[in-house]
Amino acid sequence: MNQAVIGFIGVGVMGEPICRHIATKGTTPVLAFDLNQEPLQRLAAHDVRAVDMDELARSADIVFLSLPSGEIMQKLVTGPGGLAERLSPGKTLVDLSTSSVDVTLAVAKVLQAKGILFADAPVMRTRAAAEAGTLAVPVGASEEVFEQIAPFIRRFASDVTHAGNVSAGQVVKILNNMVLYETVLALSEAAAIGRRAGVDPQVLFQAFSTGSADSFALRNHGMKAIAIQDFPKKAFPVSYAKKDISYAVQLAEQVGVNPTGAHNLLTTLQQAIGAGYGDLYAPAISLVFEGSKP
Repeated sequence: MNQAVIGFIGVGVMGEPICRHIATKGTTPVLAFDLNQEPLQRLAAHDVRAVDMDELARSADIVFLSLPSGEIMQKLVTGPGGLAERLSPGKTLVDLSTSSVDVTLAVAKVLQAKGILFADAPVMRTRAAAEAGTLAVPVGASEEVFEQIAPFIRRFASDVTHAGNVSAGQVVKILNNMVLYETVLALSEAAAIGRRAGVDPQVLFQAFSTGSADSFALRNHGMKAIAIQDFPKKAFPVSYAKKDISYAVQLAEQVGVNPTGAHNLLTTLQQAIGAGYGDLYAPAISLVFEGSKP
């Protein structure tokens, strides 16, 4: 399968570097589609060929999707004229987006009826990890499909986990983000409390890093964003974090768990959006406690 033709739909903030790694770490032909021409022009320098949706669906054996939400993914796949109608039986579709479990299973059911293989492989870690090719990817798929797609995922990910059957990848990703941003919320509260009590957040977080509060969230979201109040727009925004946490709350309720921490986080995310921070990097929820825009 090393010479399979790869199709890639959605070459945005995360999709562009992922697509580039797939193209440059092997001889596999890569076709790409996006409504934005700028990243496609950049990818052309790496032998990624921009095509329309018809040609991509016709020519690609494995199609990767990197889209903003599960709802957009579902519309693209199962809506009128979608990929479910365009792809022929035996081809494989891989969703790198973060989607709800319900949407993932609904899409999988439609594709299965048409003989199209499917995997959910939502990416974890930051934009910098996407650029470096060191993402973490939990995959929900049959053993057969996982073995087929894993070599291509390893071109852009340093950690690949077969989490289980279809939807298991989304369960892992959704809960990963729930835990991550509940920690970001705790760091936001600590920074505001510390500042008002006379301790600079940079000093506070440096001290945390030597103690039991050390974490990935502290070193990346705390030190690099909250402490210095730097929340760029071209990064994972508050609005996307709200989407993911909404998925987590929905899943928790479906399986009979009351996710009190996630509910609290969701309230803060909504407050941040209401205050005008929705497009800022997700740790901007700390501004809810600071009371001012950057």
